[in-house]
Amino acid sequence: MRAYVTAMLVATTAISGGGIAWAQSSSPFSGLFSRDDPTEGPVDLDITVEGGNDTLATRIRQTSLIAGALSEDRTTGQDVLAAARGDYARILGVLYDNGFYDAEVSITLDGQEAAEVALLDAPDAVSRAHVVVTPGPEFTFARADLAPVAPESEIPPEFAVGETAGTGVMRRAALAGVEGWRNYGHAKADVASQSITANHDARQVDTRIGLDPGPAVSFGRLNVSGNRRLSERRLRKIAGFPEGERFDPEELSDVRKRLRRSGVFSAITLEESETLNPDDSMDVDLTVIEQKTRRLGAGFEVSNTDGILVSGYWMHRNLFGGGERLRIDAEVKDIGSDSSGRDDSYSIRIDRPATLTPDTTGFVEFEADQIREEDYDEDVATLGFGFNHIFSDELTADIALQYQFSRAYDDDLERDFKVLALPAGVTWDKRDDQNNAKNGFWLQGDATPFYGFEDTDSGLRALGEGRAYYSFGDDRFTLAGRARLGSILGAKIENTPRNYLFFSGGGGTVRGHPYESLGVEVIEGSDGAIKTGGMSTATATAEFRFQVREKIGLVAFADYGRVWSEGAFDGASGEHVGAGVGVRYDTPVGPLRFDVAGPVSGDTANGVQLYLGLGQAF
Repeated sequence: MRAYVTAMLVATTAISGGGIAWAQSSSPFSGLFSRDDPTEGPVDLDITVEGGNDTLATRIRQTSLIAGALSEDRTTGQDVLAAARGDYARILGVLYDNGFYDAEVSITLDGQEAAEVALLDAPDAVSRAHVVVTPGPEFTFARADLAPVAPESEIPPEFAVGETAGTGVMRRAALAGVEGWRNYGHAKADVASQSITANHDARQVDTRIGLDPGPAVSFGRLNVSGNRRLSERRLRKIAGFPEGERFDPEELSDVRKRLRRSGVFSAITLEESETLNPDDSMDVDLTVIEQKTRRLGAGFEVSNTDGILVSGYWMHRNLFGGGERLRIDAEVKDIGSDSSGRDDSYSIRIDRPATLTPDTTGFVEFEADQIREEDYDEDVATLGFGFNHIFSDELTADIALQYQFSRAYDDDLERDFKVLALPAGVTWDKRDDQNNAKNGFWLQGDATPFYGFEDTDSGLRALGEGRAYYSFGDDRFTLAGRARLGSILGAKIENTPRNYLFFSGGGGTVRGHPYESLGVEVIEGSDGAIKTGGMSTATATAEFRFQVREKIGLVAFADYGRVWSEGAFDGASGEHVGAGVGVRYDTPVGPLRFDVAGPVSGDTANGVQLYLGLGQAF
């Protein structure tokens, strides 16, 4: 038995010297298992690690084939025996990974050592499996050499003299060394040699790993296959493959991300050529699978006072064969609202990826809105075009040129507003999950300078928002906060488009108060005061989220909002506060949200508010 285990040690880890042993039963096999009663029953699995190393015991259980078989209800004697015989090697692997090379492993099935039982002599049933591991002493590095190492390589700090000499650390160090050379432009870097010797008397391991960087490599040609509707010229433009540039694995990652963002493909495969060209350039094979061109989507939200919001969209990918995306959106809200009429919003947008640069998307958009609020009505039409640029996975920016016409009805007063605007924004997203963030932050800043025609003033609309998330207790508890500031400078409130102004109240700002219930009053001649949005706003939200079960969570929240009648947070103002509790149920597309909120302060209250929607409040 010991000869078998020693051979496995050398083949698996290339560490020589010493061996692993397990306890052997002196009882003969015949008579230990009875085949007279083939009834299957529950199998008890006990895993014991001498010395009380709970971490090692947990890792052994996680890798155990017996534990896996039992969790899948594979409890026949044949299944358990096969798993037990395979577990010797798996447990050895765990021990080697953690620096234990003088261990003893025993796996008994109803008292019989599993290694002594031939597979053809498997029992009909097993009632108890017992794994006993005696790890022995922990080995440390007497030498930990890795060379040559590329500049800025990130070698694990555990690969050092005096540290635990686990094979897992050795593998990570070797892989990090190869990755360091690849990041430095040597695409074919590899491990050239390794010498690993264990000194069992000194309980130390001497490790020397040699790396072969290979030549500096440049990108060769991109070979494309699989595209049918998308033209190859546009595919190459979208991919932005850096032909002729120095090899960098991050560049290949960027190519994959650009293709995925286009929305045209359901699968993308990039494979590096196994051999280099004579000039040390390397070709890359790209294989894509295009997905269906059309897609539908819908959403909803329900409030007991604001009514129902229903939204939907229809999208066509690769509209003209160049990756263009057509999207038509429709939203109807305040259906059955107690305080306003129905609002309708429709938009048509065409996005064209790889416009100007591979990371820049150009777009043309038309939007029409019909707004029927308690204090005013407004019809708005907006036409614009612009660009969105992706600097990284976290940082994006966009800019557009828009012309907007709106007609507002305040009581019996009708006003037209015409502006030419240049909206620009930057978003920095460091959340761990966009649909249900547990940690990180999200920042967005928008600035919209606008030029007014005829009786419409010119000015600047600025709006900034920040969100932060912090979780603790194994992410069961989450503190979430949101703050929003906005102001309009250089224009008078009566000569500013109504849809540029700021309101507070409702699910997006202050829950517990009706939608857009907080604004300001403006004196408009002999007809008296008109209630409208303000020129400045500040809102804040705090939430405490508690994950009760895997899919069920509870939320307690408080919202604050304030609106000013003048820019720069000046002039007359009003404020209100709401608070409440909610329930979250996780779904594959995000948590289903149900909130109950009531007013805490302010004179815009209208009883308890109920909100039902998909996704966290922020």
